[in-house]
Amino acid sequence: MSTTTGQIATVSVDVGGQEIVFETGKLAKQADGAVVVRSGDTMILATAVGRLDARPDADFFPLTVDVEERMYAAGKIPGGFFKREGRATERATLT
Repeated sequence: MSTTTGQIATVSVDVGGQEIVFETGKLAKQADGAVVVRSGDTMILATAVGRLDARPDADFFPLTVDVEERMYAAGKIPGGFFKREGRATERATLT
């Protein structure tokens, strides 16, 4: 099923008995492309930014992926005096 309201488009598909919902046009409006994908309690935001003109000396396709691990995304809120997360983990910094 797909619906479109204004610039927001939603498509939902059933895969293996589980509904997956794709939604675009609501978040990350400054990106060239953005989609929110939902499946049950899991949700991700994928964005893409590009340029119209290619560099003439580039013989490869540069691609960067940024992943941020956050404890609150898994429902783990730090306790104690400070209720916010500190620095990124060493693994997140090195990869």
